[in-house]
Amino acid sequence: MTKNISLLGSTGSIGTQSLDVARLQGYNIKCLTANSRVDIIEDQVREFKPELVCMMSEKAAAELKTRIADTNTKVTCGMEGLIECAVYDGADTVLNSVVGMVGLQPTLEAIKAKKTIALANKETLVAGGHLVTNLAKEMGVSILPVDSEHSAIFQCMQGSPKKEAIKKIVLTASGGPFFGKTLAELENVTAADALKHPNWDMGAKITIDSATMMNKGLEFIEAKWLFDMPNEDIEIVVHRESVVHSAIVYRDNSMIAQLGVPDMRIPIQYALTYPERIESPVKELSLTDYGKLTFFEPDYHTFKCIDVCRDAIERGGLHPAAANGANEESVRLFLAGKIKFTDIAYLNNEAMLHAADIQDFTLQDVLDADRAARDFVVETVGC
Repeated sequence: MTKNISLLGSTGSIGTQSLDVARLQGYNIKCLTANSRVDIIEDQVREFKPELVCMMSEKAAAELKTRIADTNTKVTCGMEGLIECAVYDGADTVLNSVVGMVGLQPTLEAIKAKKTIALANKETLVAGGHLVTNLAKEMGVSILPVDSEHSAIFQCMQGSPKKEAIKKIVLTASGGPFFGKTLAELENVTAADALKHPNWDMGAKITIDSATMMNKGLEFIEAKWLFDMPNEDIEIVVHRESVVHSAIVYRDNSMIAQLGVPDMRIPIQYALTYPERIESPVKELSLTDYGKLTFFEPDYHTFKCIDVCRDAIERGGLHPAAANGANEESVRLFLAGKIKFTDIAYLNNEAMLHAADIQDFTLQDVLDADRAARDFVVETVGC
């Protein structure tokens, strides 16, 4: 079946790999969006011939418009343009791979437009929580996970049609580049050190999140919303090889896991082809090539960001949105050399604790909490 896709965030790691899948399967790309990388998106426009493109940067949009004046692709910009791509009539599926809170509003609008959502933007569920899941239920819209861990859980769940048969979820984590390090050893690590992920090729922000293990904390919250699981039934296990992408434990204590080489094109394609499985561009996993697979308990003392997220979802309401907003600002400051690596967890926690205690929140409440958390981080750091 031919898919008509609106791809939000086409120049990042997930976006470019999504286009690999679309190229192989012959899917139609109706819309593309990016922040400011004009060179990359120009090439994408010329290959995939989308009907609409959005650049978040107004300057980049103007440059792109000039560059592709010989095509039939319309260029727009900003949040208004991003939402226009999310609700575009010609697309039936929205693959949201933008990074950060910017992904929430277009996801909500795409759900209202009854698009199938292939979700790689975890911040949508972390910050939006019940706003997103309740709206999806109301509109009868499927949210199909693209993150490798959540895709793995989703795939494992196909073995049982009854949710009550599932005892718990096991989220695997690579442990990032600093596995085994102590808190003292992380005091003076640099951004260059933190960007050396052992298994995955990702964007800078997500790679830093992996290094702090904030990424796993955010995925913990995302799993709670995607699969409607109690917090205590979600376990995190460090798995250095990134071959077991996650697992579930059934009531009879049997464990079902999804394995594959660490390549995001498998979960991307499954979100687009579900419930069908078809040939993919990813090589077959050879267990003998790995020889052994290892598993460890996370070091919660050193990687405090996991518990920041656990605490945030226990408190509920706007606390997860605040933790996420603070993290986006903290990572930005760390990459700019203005704070230490170990400051990230502290700032995220303090901003989360200062969040307004509103449980039945609106979209505006979420946006306000996000802004307040970012402002808190900047004011605390003093820059």
